[in-house]
Amino acid sequence: MRINRFVRFLLVAVVMLAIPAIASAQFGVSITVAPPELVAYAQPICPQQGYLWTPGYWGYATEGYYWTPGTWVEPPSVGLLWTPGYWGFGGGAYAWNEGYWGATVGFYGGVNYGFGYGGSGYEGGYWRNNEFSYNTYVNNVDRETFHNTYEKTVVNERASASVSYNGGTGGTTARATAAEETEAHERHTPATAAQTSHQQAASQNHEMLASVNHGKPAIAATSKPGEFTGKGVVAAGGAAEANKATESKETESKASENKAAENKATENKAAENKEAESKAAENKEAASKASENKAAENKAAENKAAEDKAAATRTSENKAAASKASENKAEENKAAATRTSENKAAASKASENKAAENKAAANRASENKASAARTSEEKSAAPKAAKPAPARVKPVAARPEPEAKPAKAAPRAESAPKPAAQRQSAPKPAAAPKSEPSHESEPKAEKKP
Repeated sequence: MRINRFVRFLLVAVVMLAIPAIASAQFGVSITVAPPELVAYAQPICPQQGYLWTPGYWGYATEGYYWTPGTWVEPPSVGLLWTPGYWGFGGGAYAWNEGYWGATVGFYGGVNYGFGYGGSGYEGGYWRNNEFSYNTYVNNVDRETFHNTYEKTVVNERASASVSYNGGTGGTTARATAAEETEAHERHTPATAAQTSHQQAASQNHEMLASVNHGKPAIAATSKPGEFTGKGVVAAGGAAEANKATESKETESKASENKAAENKATENKAAENKEAESKAAENKEAASKASENKAAENKAAENKAAEDKAAATRTSENKAAASKASENKAEENKAAATRTSENKAAASKASENKAAENKAAANRASENKASAARTSEEKSAAPKAAKPAPARVKPVAARPEPEAKPAKAAPRAESAPKPAAQRQSAPKPAAAPKSEPSHESEPKAEKKP
């Protein structure tokens, strides 16, 4: 056993001496025996925000290959990403290419380490505003405390391709892209002290040797560098378990997607139902509104008809009232005309009566004057001794009675005229006869001698 170890040590020393000095920073050790397949394991939960996952790999020491557990590591500065190391075959030997920190992830031999390192690039997350965003599809983080997370599906082919080296028999055939070649010459930051200490602790743990654990180490991954005990330690699950874990992860993811699809379909159905209900409610409201508008229009039409009817009734009443007023006015005018005619007839009658009275008065005055004149003459001619002959009274012709005046009192009855002898006591010189009164009296009887 000691001889075999010594031989291996000599081979390593020879390879190291054969490597050019320019490449000494890239290659650590070189060996002709291919490394074992990668260990299948579950990723422990991230202990702190800002930590990045560094996948497990096979290291090499004097006793052979040993497993360096994958672990969460705090990067040396914000914005840097980890490029895993890998075994590469060339010149008849396998050489180890050290991992490093850089602004981008470079070439790591096309080895599928899982958890975002699918062989090229990194799909486990990215830096944004000095904070690292974790893809929860490939990273195990507490979503209740980690708020800068997202989920993006990553195709993981590790179950069928667990090769741990590039080139040679059975290795990956990936070649660096132009961008990866350029990145390889950029400035890099080596592994942190915590990573180096973690790797050294694994190399000194006898249980980590592939010859001891046969590809199934008890410590396959840890939550923090160098912590090989406690609840953060994850044991290897084996290739079959890895397949099962991957399939379980994919099944859970598929179930989650199906559940999400079902929920989405349910939400869409609920949204459609809600929209249909809203549409029905809108239609019902529109129908109700239309019915109310129709009722309002009908009411307005009824009110308009009632108003028109009332207006027509008022017009008819006003017309009847105007006609009645016109008839009353005509009757009043006719009555007024009748009264005017009657008043005019009465005035004419009164004028006629007045004229008749005046004429009668004039006749009586004339007669009285003539009678006075005769009496005077007779007195002058008669002898003084002789008795005067009784005066002969000339009967006064009866004058026609005046017609009764409307709405007036009947004329007073004329008193009988006194005899001429009584009106004169003694013969006097003849004088002008006095005006007779308006009413002629009956002549008095002449006194006997």
